[in-house]
Amino acid sequence: MGRLARPLENLRQRYDVIVVGSGYGGAVSASRLARAGKKVAVLERGREFVTGEFPARFPELRSELRLTGKSMTSGSATALFDLRIGEDIHVLVGCGLGGGSLINAGVCLRPDPRVFGDEVWPGQIRQDGLLDEGYRRAEAWVRPATHPRAAEMRKYQAIAGAAEATGCTMRDTPVAVSFDENVNPAGVRQPACTSCGDCCSGCNVGAKNTVALSYLPDAVRHGAEIFTEVSVERVLQRPGGGWRIEAARSGTKPGDRSAVSGRLAIEADVVIVAAGTLGSTEILLRSAEAGLPVSDRLGKRFSANGDIIAFGYGGKETVNAIGIGHPAKIEGFDVGSAVTGQLEYRDAENLDLEYAIQDGALPSPIAPALPVMFLPNGRLLGAVQSLISGVYKGPFSRLQTFFAVSHDSASGEFRLDGGRLALVWPDAKDEPVYKRLGAALSAVSAHVGGSYVQNPLAGTVMGSQPATAHPLGGCGMGVDRLSGVVDHGGRVFDASTPANTTAVHEGLYVIDGSIIPRSLGVNPLLTITALAERAMLNMRADYGLSFNADATVPAMPADVSAPARFG
Repeated sequence: MGRLARPLENLRQRYDVIVVGSGYGGAVSASRLARAGKKVAVLERGREFVTGEFPARFPELRSELRLTGKSMTSGSATALFDLRIGEDIHVLVGCGLGGGSLINAGVCLRPDPRVFGDEVWPGQIRQDGLLDEGYRRAEAWVRPATHPRAAEMRKYQAIAGAAEATGCTMRDTPVAVSFDENVNPAGVRQPACTSCGDCCSGCNVGAKNTVALSYLPDAVRHGAEIFTEVSVERVLQRPGGGWRIEAARSGTKPGDRSAVSGRLAIEADVVIVAAGTLGSTEILLRSAEAGLPVSDRLGKRFSANGDIIAFGYGGKETVNAIGIGHPAKIEGFDVGSAVTGQLEYRDAENLDLEYAIQDGALPSPIAPALPVMFLPNGRLLGAVQSLISGVYKGPFSRLQTFFAVSHDSASGEFRLDGGRLALVWPDAKDEPVYKRLGAALSAVSAHVGGSYVQNPLAGTVMGSQPATAHPLGGCGMGVDRLSGVVDHGGRVFDASTPANTTAVHEGLYVIDGSIIPRSLGVNPLLTITALAERAMLNMRADYGLSFNADATVPAMPADVSAPARFG
C-alpha cells in the first residue's frame, strides 16, 4: 500500500532515538536524525490517513470527533479531531500521523520580531542566528505560497472591504499548499490545489503540504520506523543511563495491565517528546508523578494564542466560505484554500494590541450540520431555509467564517486531575483580547450587512468559554529551571541538583508547540517547525552528527496516496 506506518508487531525493544508524536516538531526531528544515520522510531497515538481517506461526508466527520470533558468522553481514541471541553477554555487538536498539519489551515507567517524580544525567551533564541536558519529550512520544506487568485475569492473580498472600518491592511496569506503540481523535497509528487476549501478536514487532493507528505516520508526513506495507535504514558530514566518509554495501544484504559491490553516498554538513548502542547505536557506531568525530576514550571504559561473562531451571519453578499470537497459536491464554485487573505492590525507602540482576521472556510463535511448549529441562537428561519435549499444557497452561502489570532497573557495552567489532563484558567474569558477582537469582527460582519456570532454552539456543551486551535506552552523555554521547563534547544531541565539550575537531562527533549512560552500573534506552524529545525542544528553540534536539509528527489517519486512507495 505504500503507507508510512509499520505493523506494531515490528516494534523493536530498543532504538537510538524515540520520537513521541508526529506533528511538526516530531516529523522534523525524525527526518533529520534518520538522515544522521540514527535508528529512529516514531510513536503516534492516532491513525495514518493517506490522501483520499479523510472524511468527506458528515457521518464520516462525526465518527472522527472525540470529545473529552471533566466527566465525559465520547468518540474513538484515535479520532482525527480531538476536542477537549474545559471548564475555562476549550482546545481542538489533530490526532493522526502528521498531527495538527492534517487539519489546520496551513497559514505560514513569522511573528513580529518584538515577540522574540520578550525576556521570557532564553537569550540564545535572539542571539545565535540559528532561529533565522531554522525559518529558512522550514520554509524550504513547508513551502508557503499565496493563492494565485486570492483577491478573486468572494470570502477574501468580503473582509477586504472592511479594511478602512477596522484600521487594518489586507494581504494575501501564505499557506502550506501547492498551487501547482510538483515533486516536493521529500520526493513525493503532489497535485495542484483545486480550491475546494476542505483544508481543515484533511486534504483529499494531496495538495496540502502536511508533514505526512514531506518530513515523515523523508524520515522513512532514511530508515526511520513509524508506528501508529501507540499512546505514550510516561518517560522514565533507566538506572544504567538512557530512557524507557511506557506506552500502550491507543484506547487502552489506564490501569489495565492484562496481557491483551497491549502494554509496551521501549528503550532509547534519546527521547524527543513531540506530542503537541497537550500531549507533551501530560506525558511530562505523568513522568514527574512517577519520579522524574523536572522544573516546577511544568504546566505553566499556557497560551491560546489569542484565538477566536467566529462567524458573520445574515450578510447580504455571497461569500462562498463552505468547502465543496474533492470530488466537488457542486460545480462552478471556487472557495480557495481554507485561508486566502487576512486583515492585519498593527500597533507600533503595543504589540499586544495587534491582531489578524483571516477569511476562513468551513470544510464540506460539516455543511449539513450548519443549520442545526445555528438553530439555538434564534436564527430559525434562515436555518430552515438552508435545510430546504442546501447550504450553498440561501443564508449559509453568505456565512462568513473568521479565524483570528492575537495575543493573550499566557496565564493558563495544566494539571493532572484524577489521572487526566486538566486546563485551569478561571479568567480566560475575560482576557482583553476577546473584547478587542469582538469589536473588530463586528465591524467586519457589519460591512456586508451581517452580525457577529462568537459561538453558535453557546447553548450546548460548548457553553460560552473561548476555544483555541493553537494551544501553546506548558513546557515553556527558559534560562534555567526556575523560569522554564526546557532550555533554548528543547533539553529538559533536571531538578535533581538544586545547586545547578541549568542542568539538563541527557538525551531528553521536548520539541513542539509546548515549548513556546508566550503567544505568537500568528498561526504557529512555521515557528514550531523553525524551532524544531533549530533544535536539530543544536543536536547536530552536541552529538557530532552529520546531516543536511537538502531535497532528495528520487528517479520515481512517490504518490500522495502511497507516500512510502518510491521508485
